[in-house]
Order: sequence, then C-alpha cells, then structure tokens
Amino acid sequence: MRHITAFGALVAAAITLPAPLAAAEGAPAARETATDPPAEQPAAPMGARDLVTLPRLGAPAVNREGTLAAYSVTLTDPTSLARSQAHYLIDLARPGSAPIALDLGPGASSLAFGADGTLHFLSSRSLPGAESGAPPRSRVWRVAVGRDGTRGAPTPVTPEVEADVEGFKLSPDGRAIAVWGAVPRACPRFGCPETAPAHLPGPGSGRLYDSTTGFVRHWDRWASPGIHNRIFVYRLAEGVAVGDGVPADGRDPESGITADSPTMPFGGGEEIAFAADGSALYFTARRADADEPTSTNLDIYVSDLSGGAPRNLTAANRASDTAPVVSPDGRHLAFLAMARPGYEADRQVVQLRDLETGRQRALTEAVDLSFASLAWSADGKSLIATAQKVLDTPAFRIDIASGKVEELDLIAGAEAHIANLAALPGGRLIFTRDSLGHPAELFLAQGARQARPLTDIATTRMGAMANIITRRFRFAGAGGAEVWGQITRLADQTGPIPALLFIHGGPQGSFNDAWSTRWNPRVFASQGYAVIAIDFHGSTGYGQAFTDAIREDWGGKPLEDLQKGLDAALALDPQIDGSRACALGASYGGYMINWIAGQWPDRFACLVNHNGLFDTRAFAYATEELWFPHWDFGGTYEAARETYERWNPANHVSKWQTPMLVVLGEKDFRVPYTQGLGAYTALKLRGVPAQLLVFPDENHWVLGAKNSLQWHETVFAWLARWLKADKGR
Repeated sequence: MRHITAFGALVAAAITLPAPLAAAEGAPAARETATDPPAEQPAAPMGARDLVTLPRLGAPAVNREGTLAAYSVTLTDPTSLARSQAHYLIDLARPGSAPIALDLGPGASSLAFGADGTLHFLSSRSLPGAESGAPPRSRVWRVAVGRDGTRGAPTPVTPEVEADVEGFKLSPDGRAIAVWGAVPRACPRFGCPETAPAHLPGPGSGRLYDSTTGFVRHWDRWASPGIHNRIFVYRLAEGVAVGDGVPADGRDPESGITADSPTMPFGGGEEIAFAADGSALYFTARRADADEPTSTNLDIYVSDLSGGAPRNLTAANRASDTAPVVSPDGRHLAFLAMARPGYEADRQVVQLRDLETGRQRALTEAVDLSFASLAWSADGKSLIATAQKVLDTPAFRIDIASGKVEELDLIAGAEAHIANLAALPGGRLIFTRDSLGHPAELFLAQGARQARPLTDIATTRMGAMANIITRRFRFAGAGGAEVWGQITRLADQTGPIPALLFIHGGPQGSFNDAWSTRWNPRVFASQGYAVIAIDFHGSTGYGQAFTDAIREDWGGKPLEDLQKGLDAALALDPQIDGSRACALGASYGGYMINWIAGQWPDRFACLVNHNGLFDTRAFAYATEELWFPHWDFGGTYEAARETYERWNPANHVSKWQTPMLVVLGEKDFRVPYTQGLGAYTALKLRGVPAQLLVFPDENHWVLGAKNSLQWHETVFAWLARWLKADKGR
C-alpha cells in the first residue's frame, strides 16, 4: 500500500527529523538540532494556513549543456486558497545568479529542454487561429528562452492530437517526442474521441465490468476497460510533431500488448527512456488483464518505433522492473528490479543490461539498500541514485564496472531528503533537498563536494516562524532489535508539553527526515505539542529484513515498538507530559489507531484515525490492489483467515473507550470509506465520544488547499479538546 515508483500505495505521508540521539544502551549521546537561527523577537509559531500556502518547488529541468535550469513553483493565494504555478529560469554557469521569472501563460506545466535548447511545456492554451469556444486540450508547446529570461512566442509542438497529452519526453537527438495519455487500445492514433467506452453499454448510466478484465477501480477512479495510458512517438520536423505517431504498444492489439504505460496511478516520465540515438523507446508497462489486481509484475519493454509489437526485456522476472535509464553512449540500460512477485515493498536492486550482448548484472545485490531513483553520470561511468538510509535519503554513486556503492556527502549536517537528482557535465549534480524543518529548495554540487543552494522558495519565510528542535533516538524494540524514533517540539518551549504519537502509513514506509504537506511534525509541534514518531518493524530504510518483519504480524511487533518507543521518548525528554497524550495515524497508521483502541485502550486521551483499516476481512475483499493484503496477511482471506482475524481491530471493539476523530475520503478506493464508517459506528454504539470528518472530493490523501486547512483545523480542535491544560473531557 505504500507509494513507490511502480505502485500506488497506502501512505500517510513522508516525514522526518535530523540529528541523532539515543535511548538504547551504548547508543551515541543525544543531540538537539534547531531548524533556524534564534530570532531577535519572538517569532509566531507555524500555523495550518502557513503550511497550506507555502510555495512548493517542482523538479528542475536542465538544458543539455548544463548551463540553464528551469523550474516551477506552486503558489497558493493566502485569501482564496486558489493555486497557480510560476516558472523560473536560473543561469547555472554564473554562481550567485538570481532566478528570473518566465511568463509561459496560464496553466503551463511539465517543463523540459529540447536538444536545441528550446523550453517545452504542457499547456491547454488555444491554438493560433482556433475557433472561439473550442474545447481546451492539453498539448506540448515550446518556446526559445535566453539566459536573461527573454523569450519568443510559444508555438505548438503537437497541434493535431485528439486527446489530452498527460506527459511527454524528448529524444536526446531532438528528432522525436513521446507523448502519453488516455487513448483507446483499438485506436491507431493519439485520440479517437468518438470511441464509445466499452463499460458503458447504456441505455442507463450503469458501468458494466467483466471478470476477464483488470481493475474495476484504482486509487480514486473507476476503470474504463479498453482505454489505457498509451505512449505515441512522433517524428519532429522543425520542432513540430508530424504524422499520426507510432504507438509504443504496437498498432495491432492482437500482436502488441494491452497495458498502461506509464503505469497507473502514479507513473510518469521516470518510466520512459529513449535510446541515445532516438532509434528505440524503453518503457515500463503493467499488463491490463484479469491478473492485474493481484500482480506486481511490471516489465520493461522496448519498441523499435516501427509500430510492431514491443519486446519484453524482463519477462523472466515476475516481480517489478521499472525506471529504465539509458547510458549516454547508448550501450547500457540500467533499471530497478524487485525479486519477489506480489510484494510491492521488496528491495529495489539496480540492474545493468548490456544492450549489445543482452548480458545483465545486478549491480547492488550485495548492498542492503532499496534504491528509488536512477540517473547516469555525464561520462557514463557511474550511476547516481537515491535510497533511504535510517532517517535520511542520501545520494549514492554506483560504479558500473565494479558495482562499488559510495554514499555522497552533499549537505552539511544531515542529508535529509534528496530528490529530483540529475547529473550535469563537469561532474556537477543538481537536486532538490527538503527536511522536516524546511520545504524543498534547489541545490547544485560540484562533484561530490558540499552543495550550494540555488533558490530561496520558502527558506526566508520559514526563518520568520518559531523555531523547532528535533531529536533522533534509538532504543531496543521488539525482540531486542534496534528501532529509531524522533521527537519534534518548539525550541523555546518548557514543560509540561502534551505528547502526540505519530504513526506512519505504508506500513512499509517511514517518518523520515523529509518535508510533508500533510502529516507535518513542524506544524503540529508549533501548536504546543511534542511530536514523537517511531519507525517500527516494517519501516523502510533499515534493511530489507526489518521491512519484511511486519508480514503476518500487523498488530504484533509494530505495537510493541510503539509502546517501547513512547516510553523511551518520555525518558529522554522529561519536559514531555506523558499523562496527556494522543495518538494519530493514517492508512496503516489509521489501522494501528483502531488496533490501539482495543489493545492499549487506557493509554491515550484521544485518537485520530485517518482512512484506517477497521475490518481486515471486509478490506481484503474491497480494496483494489489485492496483491497488498495477499502478501501482508499471507494469502487471500479464504487461505489465511486466521491471520486476518488475529489482527482484525473489529474483533476488539468491546474494549474501545478512547475518544476518536475519524477522517475519510469518499474517493478513497485503497481503504474504502466504509472502513471509517465502521469505526465511527462502533464508537457511537459504545457511547465513546467521536467525530466524523468526511471529504466527498478527496481520496486516500487530503490534497485540496481548502480541505487541507479544514483537516488541520479540525484535528487541532480535537487535540485541544482532550489535551490542553484548561480543557476537560
């Protein structure tokens, strides 16, 4: 259920904290880290509106020479909470250059440089000479930009497409473009809007599905059998796409494949790569067949761009293969692969395939890290990758000849969360870095040396808010295993401080050192609480065995870790008032809240359950990605009934007594909203104080700006009701 490159997931949010400290015997001494320098005047604490309206940095696009970078920033109006995007250009060849605003028109997104240096982007603007009132359509556009931000007139790259372009990728030689979007499988071109959806036979509004097809619904949308994410490759003539395009999945549905590429619901350009000379396209695909809901088998295919059937390069592996990247000289293909079919959180090992000989090597088999992204160095001698390691997500250099893995030290202090990494000529690296205390900023490193910041998207604004401190600690958890946790609170706060126990989702996830726009420890700590987060058995970043340990043990070792971790945190910081504590979690974290309600009923003053599992039996039959419960519980409900019922919160409602706020989204198909209704009904029937917050337009996450503000205000009010010193139950 976690969110990784290949699969959708049950993730509550990624969160984190810098600076080690220890509770376990023999662990290093505690350290406290402040997020900002002390201010002369007392600063106001961060509020929910601050979190919602902070600018959000997107991934950078860099030109071939590595001299210019363009990036987008999502802005939120502080009054209306309407969101828009602003775009900027920065000169990488001149240290200290200030970003220059780019006016690309309303709705521009997905920036990318072409081989000729022009900037490409998606936009739904009208075509030149289009009839008034013509329906908007997302297309690829391009514009010439100068170092000073001057630009020419945008021109359409894909003027003739009949469907919305959801994304695109340009070939390295500048002669082709791959575009993707929702297109009927039977359509030989990018469009066919006249095709009637097969699942809507009429005359009424009913959807009709057949068991021979794949998903009925996925993440937050009902499936449309016969309509898939499809890639079409166009030849470019003077920068404009010509012809009908070549379908990467093959023109003939009988000989080609019926699949989604990029994969749904979260796949994107990281699943697609051109050959160095543009003669072929490598792409990740998930077959859309009856096995789709139970299979994690993603494969990497190659199309020779003739329109014939693509070739499956990873057919021998029934688990996930994804994230293909081609070496600059075109000789090698690197990608990420799991080994165990049906397991979405297996270790991702870097594979290297010689495209001339077909020989393949597992470069990182001996390293107990699960890599999440890949990029080639400019000289083609190494790969630059990221992977979780304890509470950080640092970058690594992988030598393709020896397989040696070297961790890079790019940031002074904790690496925190490095992402969107690209290698530039001259050994330089450009990437985003965020942490628990700060949203993402753009950085540039020369070789493996410490990076310098390129942007100030939110740093100055964050510096004007009340400072927090964070502590990392480790302790002996279930079975004596080393378990890590962290404490976040206001820097100048004195006790007694009420405690919040944050429980992450996944369950194969982590509250690691990364910024979150949802479950954000800084904004909760700024309300006067000490936020305690424990990376229990099942968490990622501690080796694959630790991640695997939660299988068939959902309510066992993780609960013991949470209990011992809370005690360890209270022992470390005597200012925290353990008698005033609430526990909060989403997804698997919400499951654990329901489990705590029956297994640890007298510990907390209140609970918050966001989209959590209540009845494992009902969940096993109602969730969409069936591979998840089949792996985590050891089989189907029929085959593993005892395990499902052993860890079923619904079996223990007779012990529920703790007030609970239940939050759910009606468009959540991962943990269907009836799970939250079940928990709320159980509370009402037992006379336990409860509230139910329902978002009709949200899925497993709360993403809308106004909804996010309402979510925070509701949660904060619930916590204050039960934890503030001047409040009673």
